[in-house]
Amino acid sequence: MPQRAENRSADGGAGTAAARAVAISKTYASGAVEVKALREVSLSVPRGRFMGVMGPSGSGKSTLMHCLAGLDAVDSGQVFIGEQEITGLGDKKLTRLRRERVGFIFQSFNLVPTLSALENITLPLGIAGRKPDRDWLDSVIETTGLTGRLHHRPSELSGGQQQRVACARALVGKPEVIFADEPTGNLDSRAGAEVLAFLRESARQMGQSIVMVTHDPIAAGYTDEVVFLADGSLVDRMSQPSAAQVLEFMKSFEPVSAGASGR
Repeated sequence: MPQRAENRSADGGAGTAAARAVAISKTYASGAVEVKALREVSLSVPRGRFMGVMGPSGSGKSTLMHCLAGLDAVDSGQVFIGEQEITGLGDKKLTRLRRERVGFIFQSFNLVPTLSALENITLPLGIAGRKPDRDWLDSVIETTGLTGRLHHRPSELSGGQQQRVACARALVGKPEVIFADEPTGNLDSRAGAEVLAFLRESARQMGQSIVMVTHDPIAAGYTDEVVFLADGSLVDRMSQPSAAQVLEFMKSFEPVSAGASGR
């Protein structure tokens, strides 16, 4: 049975964390108005786990992912990828770290239309001047079920196959952590289920650490744990969730103030 996990700051466990945030805050200026996107959020992403991040629109879930991935700077607090703190890194070092140690899967597949599936998969390694580990590449291709589609261009692939190419591209560099932003948003239910099952198996069988931002309770039901944000604060978390439990919780979701427990 899925279990609700105790609210906690989760700022420990550095040795077992693929990514970690310690009391991070982020404020955006919108004209004369300041929007507090994150309020001292602490979160640890365990290695080899599939974690979902959910919350109402404007809760800060996308901002949290962007800050954890080094795509956006925090105003205060610390962010780590593995043992390395990334807060304060210069643009060049941060770009290199993302290229070598972080994978990304987006709602739009972001494939190069003139390249084959295999060329798209290995493209980031080529840009980084790295050669793929052949055994690992073969394993990723087999796991994604793309063996017979490697020489097809994106226009010759279904939406689900294109997203599996994107997943393989994220995996092939053996990143410390993969960040997935609504990865099934452009897929039908069947293709979405295939991609989610693949992500789950990537964590369970290949030891990949994955953080997925989603609004979909069905997608959240594939994860090992879901954390919930509201008004920029981490307010709750659920271990081994089912889609029904997540949906029920989201129905009763109440935005909380910055002083609420679970930050």
